[in-house]
This record gives sequence, structure tokens and C-alpha cells, in this order.
Amino acid sequence: MYNFYFRENVVRPMIVSYAVGDVNGDRILDNIYLTGIKTATSPFVQNITLVIQDGRTGRFTRIPLEENAGYNPRLFLGDFTGNGVDDILISIDSGGSGAMMYHYIYSFTNNNPRLLFDFNAYNEQYKYEVTYMNNYKVQVISEENNTKYIIDISLKGEDYLNEIYDENGNLKNPIRGFVNPISSLQPVDFDGNGVYELLAYQRIAGRYNADALGYVQNILKWEYNKFILDNQYVAIFGTEE
Repeated sequence: MYNFYFRENVVRPMIVSYAVGDVNGDRILDNIYLTGIKTATSPFVQNITLVIQDGRTGRFTRIPLEENAGYNPRLFLGDFTGNGVDDILISIDSGGSGAMMYHYIYSFTNNNPRLLFDFNAYNEQYKYEVTYMNNYKVQVISEENNTKYIIDISLKGEDYLNEIYDENGNLKNPIRGFVNPISSLQPVDFDGNGVYELLAYQRIAGRYNADALGYVQNILKWEYNKFILDNQYVAIFGTEE
């Protein structure tokens, strides 16, 4: 009686995202799923798993994810490597502060799963230094490409600036900001050639996480068997006149 009750109350995985495309390169459409476990009282999804059904054989392949819990898990299929076969982009909202997201890209060419992009590896590779400077400036240094950006914060508001600077525009105390982990990864075909690049967003923060100064925008493209930095921008917020 006990074992029967237990089995009847096991929460089973359900499909939380679905897409159709040829991901193994045999020119037959495959079924791609994200499955997970969630309760009726919360949008939080646990045990998120990538499941691929071969359209020709019907065979299923299950790929567990390292970060497998979050909100709004979703799929995007597109060619990121230029081999003419769809790859699988997985995006999951973490639900934490800083709007951090989990992103993976898998190739499944010839039914062989291969991880092409891992958000944790990206966050480890792309590091920044954020330093407040005199005269209402913030310096952002991207270590990956040794590039410096200067953000003018003179329009941030009198109360904000008076906490940081004296009447001569000099810093009262040294202040360092930070750049959040990746918060968005968008597939964009910048070249119009049918191969997608990646547009990654990372929020620049000042004294605390809600003190947003702008975004680092990195464009990544597939070269030399990996994603490399193709271009980089810093975007700032406008102010009302």
C-alpha cells in the first residue's frame, strides 16, 4: 500500500519548451524538447533536461544540464557554426538579482551531442574592471581585449553625485563598480548569411547592483572551432531633458 501511494504521487517531468528542426544533419525534422518538473503553485522549473527525438528513427537522446533549475526555459534552433545544420540554444532565467541567465548551445550533428557555448565558461573568460574617476567619469576596462571605455555620469543627478564627489568634482573616496554575469544572449544574423552570431549583454553596475550605469555588449562569432569576440560596445542609458 505504501509503495503504491508513493508511485502515484511522484511528480513526473513535463514538456516546458518544444521546437522542430533538423539538428542531426540528415535533412529530416527532429523533435527537440526541454522537460522539467514544476508545481502548480510556482513557475519555477527543476530538473530541466534537453531531450532530442531523431525524426528518422524515433530514438530519444537525453542531455542533462549543469544548471537545470530556473524560470521560463526556452529553445531556439539556428545554425551558429556555418555547417548548415541547426544548433540548439537553451535559455533559462535564474530569477536572481542582476537578471542573470543560464545559456547553453548544443550541436547534435550526426547524433553526437557537443556543447558549443556554456554561460559559466563565458563569465569566467570575460572579466572587467569598473573604476570611478574624478570629474564624474567611470572607467570600464575589458580584460579580454584590453579595451577601455569611459562613461560620463555627470547627468546622474545632484544627490547621487554629491555622495561621491566634492564641490571640485574630485572623488571623496575610491569606488569600484562591477559588471554582472551574462543577462541576455540573443541570436542575431548580423552578416545576413544564414549563420547566427551571438549578442551577449552584461550590465555595468556602480556602487550596488541596482546602480545601473549601462551594458557591455559582446558580439561573438564561431571561428577556429569556438566562439570568439568579434566586436564589443558599451551602451549607456539616456536621460530625459
